[in-house]
Amino acid sequence: MLTAIAGFVAMFGAGSTGAWAQEEALPIQEAVAVVAEAPAADEPRFVASEAVQPLDVQEFGEEAAARYRQATSLQELVGDMPIDAELSADMKCLAEAVYFEARGEPLDGQLAVAKVVINRSTSGLYPSDYCSVVTQRAQFSFVRGGRIPRADEGSAAWRRALAVAQIAHQDLWSCPADDAMYFHATYVKPGWASRKRQLARIDTHIFYR
Repeated sequence: MLTAIAGFVAMFGAGSTGAWAQEEALPIQEAVAVVAEAPAADEPRFVASEAVQPLDVQEFGEEAAARYRQATSLQELVGDMPIDAELSADMKCLAEAVYFEARGEPLDGQLAVAKVVINRSTSGLYPSDYCSVVTQRAQFSFVRGGRIPRADEGSAAWRRALAVAQIAHQDLWSCPADDAMYFHATYVKPGWASRKRQLARIDTHIFYR
């Protein structure tokens, strides 16, 4: 199902939140406006494997690690996460995906977007590192020409994205879309959605496996 490019461009810019994580690369003219259709039925289906990273007690300290494990809400955990350490390229890409796709969403929605990137990187169907997943052609709506726009790194939204990326990477908190591989905004109706299993609707995004 094709959507007019002009409508999409008017709706999205580099500074706005995004709308989708697609299934397959499209010609760039279509990719700007379309959520890609699902692979054929005989293509391999991803069986979820957890992307669990042990909490680095040596880096954060035993007391801090215990506090993270005992957090009573995602908001509390986000507030407790250390975010001032130097970022690896992969962790920055993960945080950028959260920031550009979901910075206006609830924390659960931001975490779910991060989970999509992580799940793709471990699926064997997509690239194996976060940056390559995020910048893969025609997959994430905020990426332009294989480049990620520059985030406002002085903003509260960026600091939250950094914390959410770390929480997702270390598997410190569960969300209703833990196993998600795809998502789209509620105001679009991609053809592939009916052939996927819906996991959760979180604010303006719907997540699928």
